[in-house]
Amino acid sequence: MRAAYATRFDADNPLAALAVGERPEPTHPEDGWMTVRVRASSLNHHDLWSLRGVGLGADRLPMILGCDAVGTDPDGNEVVVYPLVADPGDPRGTSILSEHFQGTLAELVAVPRANLLPLPDGLSATDAACLPTAWLTAWRMLTTKGRAEDAESVLVQGAGGGVATAAVALAVALGKRVYATSRDPGKRERITELGATALEPGARLPERVDVVIETVGAATFDHSLKSAAPMARIVVSGATAGHEPKVNLRRVFAMQLEILGTSMGTPGELTALLAFCAERGVRPVIDSVVPFGRVEEAFARLHSGEVFGKIVIDHTA
Repeated sequence: MRAAYATRFDADNPLAALAVGERPEPTHPEDGWMTVRVRASSLNHHDLWSLRGVGLGADRLPMILGCDAVGTDPDGNEVVVYPLVADPGDPRGTSILSEHFQGTLAELVAVPRANLLPLPDGLSATDAACLPTAWLTAWRMLTTKGRAEDAESVLVQGAGGGVATAAVALAVALGKRVYATSRDPGKRERITELGATALEPGARLPERVDVVIETVGAATFDHSLKSAAPMARIVVSGATAGHEPKVNLRRVFAMQLEILGTSMGTPGELTALLAFCAERGVRPVIDSVVPFGRVEEAFARLHSGEVFGKIVIDHTA
């Protein structure tokens, strides 16, 4: 079967480590696993980190990349793949597809039956393929960790990437006042179109916010602290611009701030997200839809940093 996979690592030029070609069809490591024929998948920065050798051991090469997928199960049902799989060998207890088990950028992917969720009516495969990693992470950041139901205002740092852009769209759909930062004027314009107030990084907000969505790291963390209202939640799921920020602990305890880490979400949270998008008419922000035959171009665009939203791979084209 055709697949996009890593055969080696290249920390400086991850695109050079990407291979596209034939791989064996998946096998089932345990009872209760099923093979899904993939209709659509989407790219994540996790795929580039894998090509760099971060979170993926050389002993697991070649590894098919990709975490997200929508497809059909052996009974012909349309399903969304939940990408976290129980993994006793991982200290977290789970690993995401393409770390230990082969990923979704292929014609077929094998997963436990429990990882298959029904595709809701009214939600296309292209849209749903954006949700299991980036959008699920944003949903958990806002709801479970950020307790957005008790919030009126949200700041999203570094909008443009998959998680941050999802957080903007979801926070707006939840009825919050949303502020979002980006260095790129073009992306700030797109943020405004989503219903948020777009700001340059570090800009003073009109108000202090109840929830901060932080995926950038050291470059924005001080601004996140200064922008937080008393008893606000600063939810962290990434550190693309440095993982060791200076933290003013006086502000943390004086303002009674909560700094919360999170990653991904549960199957129940993905089910809730799918239902929310289907029922509210919320649709993922899609940068581009690329046929599988041009998957290398899709990786190059992701690597360029010019992406706004998600890149979807159409496996039927």
